[in-house]
Amino acid sequence: MNKHQFTRTALTFGKENMEKLYNARVIVFGIGGVGSYVVEALVRSGIGAIDIVDDDKICLSNLNRQLYALHSTIGKDKVDVAEDRIHDINPDCKVTKWKTFYMPDTAEQFDFSQYDYIVDCIDTVTGKLEIITRAKALKKPIISCMGAGNKVDPTKLKVADITRTSVCPLARVMRNELKKRHIKRLKVVFSTETAISPKADDSNAEFKDTSGTTPFRQGSAKKQTPGSNSFVPPVAGMMIAAEVIKDLTQFHVTDLFKE
Repeated sequence: MNKHQFTRTALTFGKENMEKLYNARVIVFGIGGVGSYVVEALVRSGIGAIDIVDDDKICLSNLNRQLYALHSTIGKDKVDVAEDRIHDINPDCKVTKWKTFYMPDTAEQFDFSQYDYIVDCIDTVTGKLEIITRAKALKKPIISCMGAGNKVDPTKLKVADITRTSVCPLARVMRNELKKRHIKRLKVVFSTETAISPKADDSNAEFKDTSGTTPFRQGSAKKQTPGSNSFVPPVAGMMIAAEVIKDLTQFHVTDLFKE
């Protein structure tokens, strides 16, 4: 690890905690509007190894919110673009790419026992439940992102246990499903903002994409594409990354005041 690169971070967290981050391996499922910023913050914080999971290619409609989306990257696999950026930030970071859509039928590819932290940033309930169930079975630390679409107020984002969530429709579904599976605790980032109604527009790139890629997942049953923006998903991602860093290091703000 180029320790000089992380001098400013070490001034905050200390040498011992920087070693914990360097020796940690984190997996991030979904590197879109939320997940790409999770990865960015983790890598810039000195995480030593990171797995990135996403089967999507970058398309034109990703440009409004996703870190890896540029006109120069349209049509490229997200995990490939992410890997290049990670190594441009920290060449020593070990990157493992998974061009995979995580669902129960692909879950056996992953050995959760090798990860120090698991981050769920995907948007399918079935996939999320599979990730959470497997992580909990191994008692692995996990944080899950609830709905970030159709929101415009990043100050309404909160970190809480799933049992203490409100307003968010996805969180409500997840609470019910986790209860059926006897999973009582799950750290999540969610919003207390009431979702706005998307304003349909035939000229919208999400509906009429000119990039040559398909913005919808084949066979998906998505009823309506959610609206999004450049500021709510990234804030959610940064909040998730902060929780991962604090949990891995066991660092708390009160530590700053210790002699």
